[in-house]
Formats: sequence, C-alpha cells, structure tokens
Amino acid sequence: MTTPPTAWYNVLADLDFDLPPDLPPPVRREGARLDPQVPLSLIRQEVTRERWVPIPEEVARRYAQWRTTPLRRATELEEALGTRARIYYKYEGGNPSGSHKLNTAIAQAHYYKAAGAKRLAVATGAGQWGTAVATACHMFGLECVVYMVRTSLESKPHRRTIMEMLGAEVIASPSDGTAAGRRFAHENAGTLSIALAEAMEATQQPGTRFCAGSGETYSLLHNTVMGLEAIDQLTEFGERADVVIAGLGAGSNFGGLAFPFLRPDQGHVRCVSVEPAACPKLTRGRYAYDFTDSSEQNALQKMYTLGSRFAPPRMHAGGLRYHATAKVVSALYDRGLIEATAYQQREVFESAVLFARAEGLVPAPESAHAVHGAVVEAAKADRDGTSPVILFSLSGHGLFDMASYRSYLDGQVDEEIVVTEEDIERSLEHLPPQPEHQVAGV
Repeated sequence: MTTPPTAWYNVLADLDFDLPPDLPPPVRREGARLDPQVPLSLIRQEVTRERWVPIPEEVARRYAQWRTTPLRRATELEEALGTRARIYYKYEGGNPSGSHKLNTAIAQAHYYKAAGAKRLAVATGAGQWGTAVATACHMFGLECVVYMVRTSLESKPHRRTIMEMLGAEVIASPSDGTAAGRRFAHENAGTLSIALAEAMEATQQPGTRFCAGSGETYSLLHNTVMGLEAIDQLTEFGERADVVIAGLGAGSNFGGLAFPFLRPDQGHVRCVSVEPAACPKLTRGRYAYDFTDSSEQNALQKMYTLGSRFAPPRMHAGGLRYHATAKVVSALYDRGLIEATAYQQREVFESAVLFARAEGLVPAPESAHAVHGAVVEAAKADRDGTSPVILFSLSGHGLFDMASYRSYLDGQVDEEIVVTEEDIERSLEHLPPQPEHQVAGV
C-alpha cells in the first residue's frame, strides 16, 4: 500500500545546467516596485539543488486528509477506444478544493503564516487556485482575497460561492479597486496576467502577502507528491510509465506529475505537456525574458511566453490562460527534455465526454486536455503497433464547470479558435529589452 511521500522531489538536483537567473525589471512607470515578500523558506526552495526537500510535519498532517490520491487504470476508456495501450490516471480531484492546487496551497500557507502573514492575496483563472488557497487559509486561520479573471467568474459562479463559503473575498478582475485594474479596464474579459498584477498590488496593505500558484519553482516542487506517489503505485501494478501526460497552464500540474519521472532511475519516459490552442505558450511562444504579470514591476524571468499583454480568446479552460510557462518547464522544453502539444477545445471536450461516460468522472476542462492527450497517444501507439503504459493527470473534477459542458452539448463550442501569428507578434512587441550578452544559464 503506497504511503504519502515524506519529502518533495527537486528536479533541479538532476539537471546538468543552471536555470537562467531572474533579472531586475526596467523602470517603466513612476512609483515603487511591488514586493511580494516571499518567505525565505520558499526562496531557499526556489534555488536549492538538494534532491529531497523534507515536508514539514504540519503540512504532512494536512496532506494525510486526502493523500495518497488514487491511481486508476482506465479499462473502460481503453475498451471504448479499442486500444492496446494501458492507460492510467492519477486523480487529484478528491480534496476539499477539487484539484491538485491544494498541494502547494497548504505548503505556502504554512510558510507564510510562519513568516507572519495575516492575509494572502492570489490571482486565479478558472478558480481552482483561488479555491485551494481559500481552503488552506481557512485551515491556517489566514484571511484571503482572490482576484478572479472576470470571464471565468461569470461562467463559473459556483467557484465564487465555495471561495466565499470558505471565508475568502472574491473580486472580478479587472477591477476598479487597483491601479492595475483601472489601467486594463478595457480588457473587460480579463486575463490571468492582469489578475496577478492586482493581487500583487494588494500586498501594499499591511500583513498581506502574494501567493503564487503555478509559475514558481517551489510551487512545482510541492506538487511532486503526485508523481512520487504515481511511481510507487505503478510499481504495485507491476508497471512502468512510457508516456506521462498533463495539462499545461504555468506548470504546477505538469511539473508535479512529470518531474519525478525525469529522475535518472526512471529510464526514458516521454513527458508530454498539453496546452490549449487558444493559449499556446510552448508550441508557439518565444523563449525570452518577460514580465510575470501585467504590473511590469516584478523580476523578469526567462520562459516561453506569448507576452504579458497577450489576451487569449474566450475559452472554457480558464486555468490554462496564463501567458507564459514556468521557467523550469521552459528550460526543460528548450533543451528537448519534455514535449509539448496543443489542441482545440472542441476536440478536448469530445475526449472529456468520452472519458466521463466510460470512467464515471467528469474532468475539469483543464484536466480534459490531458485526457485528450492520452487518447491521441493511444491512437498513435495503435498505428505504430505498440502497447505503451500511458499515465495522465486528472488534476481536478469538472463539477463546477457544468456551464462549459452545457455549451459543448448545445453545440456552442467553436470547432476552432484561431490565434494568428499577428496576434502573438503584436503581444511580443511589448517584451522588455533582452540582455545584450549571454548570462550564466541563458
């Protein structure tokens, strides 16, 4: 019987290169730069090369409320597909927040409270991160304010309900309560980059700290409990993964499942990220230094990006709307150590409905990208005459996303969302000046 890990796995320990360093942002506007005041404990986790980072006892105790999470073989899906591939999924939707996001939310709430924080400010796309932090804040006696992308809040009102039920304040972004919100009021639908800028601005209030859900290396670290458990669980089935698949927003879900499979003792495992065609960071973005949010006042990170001003078309997978990808995921992709694919939302929904009918679980639209990735890989294997073990992350349930499924069933989901090269280049024109000379790790 698999037991929960006692330490997080740090992929940096097994890389033979350094990540490009963060750089100070150019001064673009008057006023002090925002300071998220990240605890030193998290900063150390961001840069350490130690392979194993112990999980604090208090965090482990909270994890034990729902971990280990199930690893299931999708036998009914295999039969529906008529595939020779063996498909497994790691289900992260059975905790109070309904997604994998609680893995790092609890860890960060622990460290922030120890550092003296009274309130956490967060940005959320589809609401999974906001719900996770609201849950963790309730556990640790912290206040919580959530800036949620307006179009997602309007389409997923039940997310707001559960966050407020847990004691969080939920604000549609862009809002008129922050300078960043007023600056981008014309982007009425909102973007995750704008919501991030608003949450950062909230740290100007005493006792408030900003909490990053996906892009920072430590948030990916905390989610490696997923992959570590999956390796042990597959071993109990007498299996080893050939292909590992997860949806990609900024990277915490993908990194959490895939990174442990990149360990040298795992042999060659293909790790495939799946992003929406409406927000194709890895598949069509540029590897460059960029702002992490629309405030343009924080440290620059080198990552695959569509530009911090990129506003994706309306889409149902709101949690995958971020304009860029975590710097560690970006570096791995740049060196060919992981793969990336992008799919249209209608074909993603087709696979999600097939999975729900076969396996009895409704995937979140974000998680449905991994479902579709697994379906595509199985079909590819059948054409090639192979029978691989395919593992994917079912990172959250879709029970708050019925409006999205209603749109699909009513035929209101577009066959194709077109993001033109002109759209991308227009956004990339606003990239900050790039370093003139190569710096270590670039």
